[in-house]
Amino acid sequence: MTVMESISARTDTCASAPTAHPRPEGQDRYTISEVVAFSGLTAHTLRWYERIGLMPHVDRSHTGQRRFSNRDLDWLAFVGKLRLTGMPVADMVRYAELLREGDHTFAERQELLEATRRDVRARIAELQGTLAVLDYKIDFYGGARAVPESERV
Repeated sequence: MTVMESISARTDTCASAPTAHPRPEGQDRYTISEVVAFSGLTAHTLRWYERIGLMPHVDRSHTGQRRFSNRDLDWLAFVGKLRLTGMPVADMVRYAELLREGDHTFAERQELLEATRRDVRARIAELQGTLAVLDYKIDFYGGARAVPESERV
């Protein structure tokens, strides 16, 4: 097996470690209300994700009810991480489209994630600078309280 074949054999999910799901694979059919409880997302958000193409592969029961799987829960967890990065919804939808197109889009998906990582690192650096200012001010006020008022100038 080549490196590319082993990469293709892997699933493109969010977790670095397997997630403990409430139900075993094959018996993993969740209603929208159960997914709301697991994910913290609203039913409106889940329906919107489906409508815009961020979750296009949700199965339906014979009555038309959405039936989510463990794989869907993994995908929602990944989307949640992307949201925390500040990735625009349009980029998340583009990533989902690329994923559906297949393995030939690996390079585009990688570039999209690398661009997001650059943005996150820049925001982290900005926040570290902000934290340094806060630490300085906190230390200043802590030191000012330690000096008796009669000695302050």
